Amino acid sequence: MTAYRTLTDQMNRTIQVPENPQRIISLVPSQTELLYDLGLDETVVGITKFCIHPDNWFRSKTRVGGTKQVHADRVDALQPDLIIANKEENTQAQIEALIEKYPVWISDIQTLPQALDMINRVGDLTGRPDAALDLSRRIADGFAPFKPASEPLRVAYFIWYNPWMSVGQDTFIADILYRCGWTNVFGHLGRYPEITIEALQAAQPDVILLSSEPFPFKEKHMAELQAQLPAAKIVLVDGEMFSWYGSRLLHAVSYLQNLVNQRF
Repeated sequence: MTAYRTLTDQMNRTIQVPENPQRIISLVPSQTELLYDLGLDETVVGITKFCIHPDNWFRSKTRVGGTKQVHADRVDALQPDLIIANKEENTQAQIEALIEKYPVWISDIQTLPQALDMINRVGDLTGRPDAALDLSRRIADGFAPFKPASEPLRVAYFIWYNPWMSVGQDTFIADILYRCGWTNVFGHLGRYPEITIEALQAAQPDVILLSSEPFPFKEKHMAELQAQLPAAKIVLVDGEMFSWYGSRLLHAVSYLQNLVNQRF
């Protein structure tokens, strides 16, 4: 008979989870990579089509759909004893439907401290507390000596095209921009505001960062913006380093420091 224990997720929901989950589905790419780095190869049975790291999981694990379009029949076929989701990346209706059948642990992350808390909680949740604590400490130690930009450049960060979408307040990306010492020109707006070219011109950013995900910005998009904002520096950036809040943060520190050191 399966033994259960009571835990609280980052939504402050109290849930009953198996003491030793054996069939885990992850619906969040950055948390899928975390599960891999915690050594849970045998117990993770399902991921999404966007869970591209690690590559061998992407090629071998069952994909249950996307982060926004989970196929319930594929989930049911895997009979998970634990599903790991996220408030922002997954849709409320689908998660509520899954909660009716399975234990679902939900993360809610807008800051680096919350990401570290998530790592430790997932470690406890999956029976890897020591590995998770070691990982979170290494990430914290990496960010401790981080040197933000000496000049508070005005920055606009874009995640989507047609319509142009940026990042506002209460987002993990906004927290990373802040830690880089930059001023988010749309930091006073909602989480993911749609931005017109006129609004972008009025904001007068010194630097425009075009993310590699979720929309894969290319040089043609840089050229399109440069024609409208000739004075701005436009840079293509690795979106995983700004938005993946799991073990990818180990690599994000040096990437972000090098970016800051460029002194645009």
